[in-house]
Parts: sequence; structure tokens; C-alpha cells
Amino acid sequence: MEAVFSSSEDRIRANLASVRAAGTPLVAREHGAWGSFFQTGRFWAKTAARTAAESLFATLFPSDCRLCGQPLLNISRLPVCLACIARIQPIRGKVCSTCGERVLSSYANQDPSGRRTCPVCRRVKRPFTRAIAYGSYDGELRELIHLLKYGCVRPAAEVLGRTLGGMIASLEPLFEQQTVLVIPVPLHKRKRRQRGFNQAELIARAALKARRSDRLELATGLLLRIRETESQIGLTSHQRRANLRGAFAVPRTGEVTGREVLLVDDVYTTGATMTECAQVVRRAGAGRVWVATVARTLKLASKLVEIESEEVEENSLAQAAAS
Repeated sequence: MEAVFSSSEDRIRANLASVRAAGTPLVAREHGAWGSFFQTGRFWAKTAARTAAESLFATLFPSDCRLCGQPLLNISRLPVCLACIARIQPIRGKVCSTCGERVLSSYANQDPSGRRTCPVCRRVKRPFTRAIAYGSYDGELRELIHLLKYGCVRPAAEVLGRTLGGMIASLEPLFEQQTVLVIPVPLHKRKRRQRGFNQAELIARAALKARRSDRLELATGLLLRIRETESQIGLTSHQRRANLRGAFAVPRTGEVTGREVLLVDDVYTTGATMTECAQVVRRAGAGRVWVATVARTLKLASKLVEIESEEVEENSLAQAAAS
């Protein structure tokens, strides 16, 4: 059973504001306007019932927004206020058409078709065709992802999935096949047992629910994490590669051979996980591979020219493995 969150805030003012905004008369203006009178009466009866219910929940289940700490103004399965949700915004500005990294015009090549390429993607070929992300991995978006992963508040996946669904819609015209396999990045079975769910799978399901597209086929058992890995947090590029090497496998290659694949995860940081997963599914026979994540770690534009040799080496290995 999922928790329901509310607060002790009085909603009468909010209800009055909504009535005025909708233009609903607070009282019948003409004594003979019985239809309007009864309509108004029914409205206030429903409003009173909802206010009473929310007051009861507010008393029994008081709660504040888990992101900003302000009192919640309505009953919700997600303990996050609408103001915090509204502050989650998509990435703006110029990004690489291949990896989604932020770029400066002076450091990006743009071909006649409008594709913009960052310095790293100019040097090596990625094992995926394109990686997209909804927002920058900071602020409210980062906190909402943490609320899902570490706070185990599953309704957060619905919001994250809706944002990702819109990004996936932008990819659909580029798909070559009628049906694309949507593969969430898997957790190791022990990690999944401890957490109780795979956040990438919850987000993917919510995204497909929002899209309602016949072209997207969820495939949760085609890519497995067969070796438990350490957390990638704080690791260098070289350590990340070593940590992920041999961690993924495709047990039923026949179901992937020749298929177009969309990999889904919550966050794209250095790209090490997505690179490894893309390499594995391509070795299993997959065709084009796409990547979609809710958030992405963006570098400062002023540091784009400072390409670490480890990052170039990582992508060189990806190119060699994909060839």
C-alpha cells in the first residue's frame, strides 16, 4: 500500500480562488435562477466534502514537500509540491547531436543537416546513434530522482517518465524500424531485491504509458547485469570502465539480432554505463542503438576544450569494440 501525503494547510482560500477564476457565482444572482442555485449548491457540497476529507488526511498524515520543505496543499501520492515540479525545466542551449553534451558554437562542428558535434564525438564514433536527456542533473530534478532511487517514493517515476516520454517522441521520426525495443538499464538481482524495484524500468514504463505509441516495445529481460558492480560515484573514467567491464550480457541474442534498440536510464553522467550497454547489445546483433535518460550531467561550456585523455581513450575503446 502506497503512502498518501497531505498537510494541515487550510484550502478554503484556494477553493474560493478557484471558484472566482472559473466564474462560478457564490450565490444565485436572481431568486428565480433555481438551476444556477442548485448547481452552486452541488459545487459547494463537493467542495465541502473534499475540504473535510483533506482536513482529515492533513490531521492524520501531515507532510511537507520533500524537496523544499513547504507544506503540501493537496492530497497526493507524491510528496512534492507543484512549485518544485514546475522548476524542473528541459535543457536549453546548444548540445551535441550525438551525446547530448553542452557545447559552445566556437567548439562545435555543424553539418548542412544541422547536426552539431562536440569535440569528443568528432574524434571517435560512439556505439549509439544518439543520446538525449530531458534536463540537467541538478536542482529539483536531481532531488526528485534521488527521492525515487534512495527514498523509494515510486510515484516520482510517473513524473520522471512523463518528461522522458516527450523526449522519446522527438526520436521517433528518426527510427528506421516500425517497432523499437525499449530496454531499461538493469540492476543486479541483489541490488534490485534490496531496493524493491529498478528505477530505470519504472521510468521506462511511465514514459511508454505517457507516449501510448505502438512503435515502442518494452523488453525488460533482454539485457541483464550479471556481475554486481560498485557505485560509479567518485570513480575516474578508467575506474568506471573497469568497474563495468563484463557486467552486462544479452542471454537471448536471437531476440535482439537486427532490432533497433532504445536504452533507458535515469541519469547519463560520463556515459560509461550507456557505452557499455550499447556495446553489449550491438555485439549481440542489434542494429542502431539510441539512448534516452531523464537527466544528464552537463559540463561547463568554458571547460569543453579541456578533453581529458582518459575520456578520449574510453571512446576510442568504444569505437574499436563497435567495429
